[in-house]
Amino acid sequence: MTRARKWLVGLGIAVGAGALLALVLVSLIPSDEELARRAATRLEAALGVPVTIGALHWQLLPSPRIVIENVATGQPQPLEIKILTAYFDQSALLQRRLKVERAEVQGAVLPQLSLRGLARQDPPAEAEQSGKAEMPARFTVDEIPLARLDFHDVTWISRRGIRTVYDGEVDFDAGWRPRTASVRRPDVTPATDLTLTRQARDDRWEVRVNVGGGTANGQVGLESPASPAKALHLTGKLQPRAVEVESALRAFKHRSIVAGKVSGDTMLSASGATPGELAQTLHTATSFTLGRSTLLRFDLDKAIKTIGKDHAGSTPLDSITGQLDTQNTPSGMVIDFSNVKVRSGALSASGKARVANRRIDAEFAVDLVDGLVGVPLKVTGPLEQVQVSVPASAVAGAALGTAVLPGIGTAIGARVGAAIGKLFGAKPGGNTRTAPAGKRP
Repeated sequence: MTRARKWLVGLGIAVGAGALLALVLVSLIPSDEELARRAATRLEAALGVPVTIGALHWQLLPSPRIVIENVATGQPQPLEIKILTAYFDQSALLQRRLKVERAEVQGAVLPQLSLRGLARQDPPAEAEQSGKAEMPARFTVDEIPLARLDFHDVTWISRRGIRTVYDGEVDFDAGWRPRTASVRRPDVTPATDLTLTRQARDDRWEVRVNVGGGTANGQVGLESPASPAKALHLTGKLQPRAVEVESALRAFKHRSIVAGKVSGDTMLSASGATPGELAQTLHTATSFTLGRSTLLRFDLDKAIKTIGKDHAGSTPLDSITGQLDTQNTPSGMVIDFSNVKVRSGALSASGKARVANRRIDAEFAVDLVDGLVGVPLKVTGPLEQVQVSVPASAVAGAALGTAVLPGIGTAIGARVGAAIGKLFGAKPGGNTRTAPAGKRP
């Protein structure tokens, strides 16, 4: 047999094998309409909410793939996927194994409140039996059902309606463990992104974060329970370094009350049976330090001089230190500041604050001459329009102090008045004098 004839015979065998594969797959895979119906039914059973699929197409050449368009849940704020394309592993299909080599999401909307409305449900037994009857040649699911996920233009809507867009990619190992993962905020300057890299086959990942012109690198680990009924435990440590606070929050469409570069150490932990539950219980504890910075939209000196009646402006600061704790809850994130110490020229302040549901409740003592005298301040109300108040006993003391020693006597009298008020049983935070922001005496 000549070399040319050998090539022709080989080509004929390859074409024949390809045609046979196409015939086998055509006989096994239902029509587009049937596949769309089955996919919607399975999604409804898995998520516990109605699901619609606009269109579904599949093709064998040049490689097996399925394209799903306009997927939406039947919720007041629907979860949406514009286009989902799944590329199947051809060799795995020949062995009757289902393995998606790569899935690509182009455009999606994920409202946080709608995720809470999803409930994992097992499909009815009759549906399982029906599925067996309709699919005589069953496929098994590969150890790695999805090898890679790419996503673009995915919009996250927070419970407060803030929309942020993300791009990224994930490469998976067995057990849905990310081997590498990258998530970024497109069109945001400076670069804002997160990268995970798995350490060998351990459930530990190196974390690299770029945000606010600085970094927050470290490690996270996942402890899997011996029993499926028990929860997963996530722990980790990050080291924020030279992160510009205002820029970092602006990258996620939040306003900061401080401008300056922060560094510190962050410990994080979470427990839950699923990744979603881990996210819902995430707790972070950060000890932080800022050098020269600015307190935005709050003039500390003016607030003292007007006894809380006016605080419009800003305050240059020499340093800020403290502890920041965040806790995800079913009703939103709770933020606690404790052991906060602020220095600004001759002024210093210390106190604590809590932010929840976009409201603040804070208490500070503002001191002169390195803590020798002080004025108590209470900051409350919605973040968009905070109110500053001074206890009535401190106001009376301030008036007395002014008569004795103008200027610094005001601060001395304030502290003496506050102390007398406590001796006579005045309740902390009660009986205050409040003035709205921006109103001068």
